[in-house]
Amino acid sequence: MPHRNGLAWVWSLLMGALLVFAVPAVCAASSLVLDGSARQVVLAPYTTYFHDSDGKAGLPEAENALATGRFQPLPGGRTAFGFQSGAHWFHIGLLNRNAREQRWLLVQQYALSDRIEAYVRYRDGRVEHRVGGDHVPFDQRAIRYRHPNFEIDLPPGEPVDLYVRVQSESSMQVPLVLYTPSAFTEMSRDAQFAIGIYYGILLALFVYNLALLITLRDASYFWYLLHVSAFGLVLFALYGLGFEYLWSDSPWLADQSIPLSICLAQIGMQQFARSFLGLNQRWKLGDRIGLGFIGFFLLLALVCGALPIRVSTQIATIATFFSAIWIAVEAIAALRRGYKPALLFLIAWGTFLLGIGLVAMVAFGLLPKTFVTEYGVQIGSAMEMLLLSIALGYRYGILRSENERIVREANEQLEIKVQQRTGELSTALTQLEDAHVKLREFVRYDGLTDLYNRTHFREAFEQLLDQAHDNRTPISLLMIDLDYFKRINDEYGHLVGDDCLRWVSKVMAETLQPYGALLARFGGEEFIAALPGMDREAATAVAENVRVDLRHRPCHSGSLVIPLSASIGVHTVIAGARDSLDSALQVADQALYAAKSGGRDCVRML
Repeated sequence: MPHRNGLAWVWSLLMGALLVFAVPAVCAASSLVLDGSARQVVLAPYTTYFHDSDGKAGLPEAENALATGRFQPLPGGRTAFGFQSGAHWFHIGLLNRNAREQRWLLVQQYALSDRIEAYVRYRDGRVEHRVGGDHVPFDQRAIRYRHPNFEIDLPPGEPVDLYVRVQSESSMQVPLVLYTPSAFTEMSRDAQFAIGIYYGILLALFVYNLALLITLRDASYFWYLLHVSAFGLVLFALYGLGFEYLWSDSPWLADQSIPLSICLAQIGMQQFARSFLGLNQRWKLGDRIGLGFIGFFLLLALVCGALPIRVSTQIATIATFFSAIWIAVEAIAALRRGYKPALLFLIAWGTFLLGIGLVAMVAFGLLPKTFVTEYGVQIGSAMEMLLLSIALGYRYGILRSENERIVREANEQLEIKVQQRTGELSTALTQLEDAHVKLREFVRYDGLTDLYNRTHFREAFEQLLDQAHDNRTPISLLMIDLDYFKRINDEYGHLVGDDCLRWVSKVMAETLQPYGALLARFGGEEFIAALPGMDREAATAVAENVRVDLRHRPCHSGSLVIPLSASIGVHTVIAGARDSLDSALQVADQALYAAKSGGRDCVRML
C-alpha cells in the first residue's frame, strides 16, 4: 500500500494542539435509536473505537474486543486521531424505529482514507460487508459521491451492530454520518452547489485574466493563472473531487496530487508576488528569499514521487505556512516603500488567511457550522483571487497613468523649448538666415547624445528604403533598448543616467561606423540603426557586436562604474520588397520585444 497523506495534515499545524480541547469529553457511547424524526445523524456521540496496532484483526477479533470491553468512547468526542499505524475499528449499535425508512446511507465525511470497510451484523447472524476508500475503484461506491459511502439495510425494530474498519497512511479521520436517501440528496445538492459556485468563480477569473494575458503580455497574469489553477487543484484533490472525476482508477495519482498541487500553488503565488510587487526593484533581499522558496517547492515537486507521501506532504505543508507568512511580509515591505497596489494585494492575502481561520475555529467549536464557516477556505480563496485580479487591473492603470504623465511632460517640455527658440528667432531678425540653419541642425540631432533624432531618422530611412527597392538590395534595421535603464535613474539619478546615454551613443557610433550605419536616438533609452545593403545574417552579426561591446565597456560617471547591457531586435527588408517605413519599424519593434521577453541582453530577429 503506497504511503500517502491527506486533508487533516494540511490543517494539523493550525489546529493540532487545540483540537484536544475543542469538544467536551464523552463519557460513554450508547446505542442510537432512529425514530421518525431522524433524517441525518452524526454518529460520533454513539461510537466506540478500538485501535488494532498491527492491522491484522478481522471482524471476529473486533467482536471479541467489544465483548471484553476493549472498545472505548471516542477521546473527547473527536473523530480525528492524527497519524497512527495499523487500523482503527469503530462500533455503533443501531435500532431503527422508523418503519418508513429501512434503507440508509453511511457516509464518511473525509475523502482521503485509503481503505474503509463497513460490517453490518444482524441478530440472525448474517453479516453484510462493504469496502470503499480511494485505494478502491471509485465505481464500487454505493453512490457516485466524493466521500466514501455505503448503503445499509436497517430492518425496523431489529437491533443491528455496525462495525467500521479504517486503515490509511493518511490522517486517521472518521467523521461518520447516517443519512436517509432524501436527506443525503439535499446535503449533496447543497455541497455541489457551493463547489459549483467556487469553481465557477475560478473559471471566470481564469478566462478573464487569460484574455488580459494575451492582450497585455504581462508576465504577472501568467503567474496569477498558475496560482488560480494550482490552488483549485489543491482543493479538488483534498475534497475528493479529483478521485471522483479525474483519477478514479489511479491510487498513485490520488496520493501524489496533494503534494504536487501544493508545490505548484506556492510556486505560482511566490512568483506572482515577486512580479506584482516589483521586488527586484523595491527589495532585492526579499526578492532573493522569494526565489529561494520557488526553488525549494520546485525541487520538492520533482522528488516527491520518490518520497513517501506522508513525508512529502508534511514537508510541503510546513513550508507552505512559512511561504504564506513571507508573502505577507513582502506585501508589507512593498507598501512601506510607497507601492500603493501592495495594499490590495495584502487585503487579498488576508482574506484568504481569514477563510482558513474560519475553518479552524469551526473545528475548535468556537464558531457554529454554517454555509460561510464550513466553506470558509473556498470563500476566502475566491475572494483572494478576485481581489488579486482587481489589484492587477489597478496596477496596470497606475503604470499607464505614469507613462501618460511622462509623455505629457515631455511634450510640454518640447513645446516650451520650441516657443523659446521661436522667441529668440523673432528678436534676431538680422541673423535670421544663420538662426534658421542652426534650427534645422538642431531638429536633426538629439541634444543629449549628438546622434540623429527620431524625426530625421524617419526621413533619411525612407529615402534609404526607396533606394534599396530601386537597387534591389537588402536593408536591415536594429532596434536597441538599454536593459533596466529606469533602475539606473532611480539608483544614481538622472545626471548619471544622461552620462550613460552619452556613453552608449559613443560606443555604438564607434562600433557601427565601419558599416556606414544611420544611427539615431529613437526616444528615452531606445536607439535605432539602419544598415544599407546588409542582409539578415550580417545584420545579426553586427547587432551581436554592438551588444558585446556595450556589455564589455561599462560607463564611468565620476567615481561610479555602471555596467550596461542592451536588448536588440533585428529586421531585414529583403531585396526588392516594397515594405513601408511603418511596417519595417513595427517588425523591428516586435523583434526587440522578443529579445526583452527572452531574458534581455540578447539579439532576436524576425
